[in-house]
Amino acid sequence: MVRLTSPRATRTGGAPSAADLRTRTRVHAAVAELGPVSAARVAEVLGLTGPAVRRHLDAMVAAGDLETREPSPARRRGRGRPAREFVVSSAGHDAMVSGYDEMAVAALAHLAEVGGPGAVAGFAERRFAALGERLAAAVDPAAPLPERVRDLAAALTAQGHSASARPVGRGTAAEGTQLCQGHCPVRRVAEAHPELCEAERRAFERVLGARVQRLATLAHGEHVCTSYVPHEAAGPPAAPRERPPGQSDQRTDQRTDQRTDQRTDQRTDQQTDQQDHLAAPAAGIRTPTEGRRP
Repeated sequence: MVRLTSPRATRTGGAPSAADLRTRTRVHAAVAELGPVSAARVAEVLGLTGPAVRRHLDAMVAAGDLETREPSPARRRGRGRPAREFVVSSAGHDAMVSGYDEMAVAALAHLAEVGGPGAVAGFAERRFAALGERLAAAVDPAAPLPERVRDLAAALTAQGHSASARPVGRGTAAEGTQLCQGHCPVRRVAEAHPELCEAERRAFERVLGARVQRLATLAHGEHVCTSYVPHEAAGPPAAPRERPPGQSDQRTDQRTDQRTDQRTDQRTDQQTDQQDHLAAPAAGIRTPTEGRRP
């Protein structure tokens, strides 16, 4: 878990106590994993009181580690002013970064200069192939796809990605699972080298054994990395059962005979009606010679 120790985390309300700092770190991590998320939801997940969570959220908003936004229309419930939702700001992501971003960016720039763009892509593939192997150890390939995505999210969280999985499009043709990563340890590097994002997506496909579509990334300025994993289509239709040699389908023969009899009866009735019409004109209809004097 990332600990908030930067001046931004302590700028308002004086220096927090050690206990407050630990709680604030938990709240920050929950927003990174679940955001956009309301204060009530954070309190529910962490088992804290609403006022305590809002106090930490307000402090982190004032410090610039979090941002607030209005919920989307699909997430609004009831009347009145909707509750604010919180996400980690760009500055908040910087506070979470652990690593030597500037050195990594410079190293990859040198690699691209010496070996060409393909060298960076090759490095990204090897790097995320290794990550994929670690993630695959936590994912049961025989489990249903939604469960595999949830296991992948848990494994990513253990690797510092603050990930979560949510069902989307239930009961529609677009039904699937949305994988969200609220933090990316290599965001600054990926901003300069998007090959890392693509290599990560392909690693997810190998771990899940399913197609993964990337919708948004932190590296491109979004507040969360979002991937869509469509659920598998229904399996192939069952093969027809084989019949013993020489055995006919009696029901099919009966239906065929019935249809043949119906068509024959219809043709017979039509022919009879035509003959009756020619032999005796309908009542009230005069023939061309009727009513003429001889």
